[in-house]
Amino acid sequence: DKFTDVSTKTGFQWAADSIDFGADNGIIKGATTYTFAPSQSLTRAQLVTILYRAAGSPSVSGVTNPFKDTKSDYYTNAMLWAYKNSIVTGTSATTFSPDSPVTREQIAAILYRYAGSPSVTGSLSGYSDQAQVSSFAVTAMQWAVGSGIITGVTSGGKTTLSAKGNATRAQVAVMLHRFL
Repeated sequence: DKFTDVSTKTGFQWAADSIDFGADNGIIKGATTYTFAPSQSLTRAQLVTILYRAAGSPSVSGVTNPFKDTKSDYYTNAMLWAYKNSIVTGTSATTFSPDSPVTREQIAAILYRYAGSPSVTGSLSGYSDQAQVSSFAVTAMQWAVGSGIITGVTSGGKTTLSAKGNATRAQVAVMLHRFL
């Protein structure tokens, strides 16, 4: 294990292989040299940065930034690349909300667009909270479930999608490992 906070003792052993995969391939980085912060929420800026690295960090020269709530920062090229390739949309026409936590349904939608909006074979019928999935994310969530990228969370004997729930760094590492 690369990170001291990803182990049997911390309860995150279920994500250890995926976190190590991301770290070994330079896609995902730790919070520090020796910690990953697996229970922290991942932000929208962090997610596009991870996907940008996975894509090989292509050039974004000539792309105009439509988002007024962003500044030149570590995520700028990633955000522009994702916007240019229709992988992300803003939270409005002029906002990206880079520091907002990314939700599980937003991840599904972003990965679905990153994959080229493939045909969908999954169903949400096995999840007790399927009706809570936002309309923009239904097809993407069906795809993510059908592809095995999202398997749901279990609490109190119920398996839920927790679509509007903020995704933790550990959950995102597992989803991305399954996706990649």
